[in-house]
Amino acid sequence: MDAPRNAFKAALSRGERQIGLWSSLCSNIAAEIVADSGFDWILLDTEHAPNEVPTLLSQLQAMRGGTATAVVRPAWNDAVLIKRILDIGAPGILVPYVQSADEAEQAVAATRYPPRGIRGVAGGVRAARYGRDRDYLQTADEEICVLVQVETHSALEQLEAIAAVDGVDGVFIGPSDLAASLGHIGNPHHEDVQNAIQDAVERLTATGTPAGILATAPDDARRYIVWGYRFVAVGSDLGLLARGADMLSRSFAEVADSEQATVLTGEKA
Repeated sequence: MDAPRNAFKAALSRGERQIGLWSSLCSNIAAEIVADSGFDWILLDTEHAPNEVPTLLSQLQAMRGGTATAVVRPAWNDAVLIKRILDIGAPGILVPYVQSADEAEQAVAATRYPPRGIRGVAGGVRAARYGRDRDYLQTADEEICVLVQVETHSALEQLEAIAAVDGVDGVFIGPSDLAASLGHIGNPHHEDVQNAIQDAVERLTATGTPAGILATAPDDARRYIVWGYRFVAVGSDLGLLARGADMLSRSFAEVADSEQATVLTGEKA
């Protein structure tokens, strides 16, 4: 069997825009549904969602055959966590809270086999199709996509150094934590935060490094794309479910209120 190719990583290297979705529902059924919706990538979160390896595995299995490449965010820049995520077949990772070039190097090393890194070797894992992919150990280093997340003021000061680390395929700007770091917690739309977000993409573009971001509203996503962000999560499965449920509930609450008024006034519908 030929080793699988990472379509998302290849598209980023060609400078193509990649539109994604954030997934926090920890559901293999939800992952299967959104994986075939036409997105280029889907982020499976373990930092701020109650995902563990068994639930991640079921979601990766459900996503197989869909349009989207899976990217998993480990809970921390931890080589053991990253190793387990890669072994179950994640083609990409997004490492949170990277503060320096040294930390970016640690993240890359966790994804590379010796002598280039420190990833433990196991030939029978799902990532290697349980041993059927005989070339996996030779191709994995080049196919795994490594994204690092910059989300503080101090990390922004190290942005070019982080982006220059060999093996970093993209830098993701975290709006919420960046807002908190800049003194505007809960307000990523503050002018200071938005200026920092725009400055970051301009600096990353100058280095030739793809920049990524999460937007929770379509207008934000479109603005970030215009600014030059290359991989953008334009919403989340949790947000889609919550907003859709809220809208449906409100629409029938209005009907119920109207019917109640009719009963009280004695008017016919």
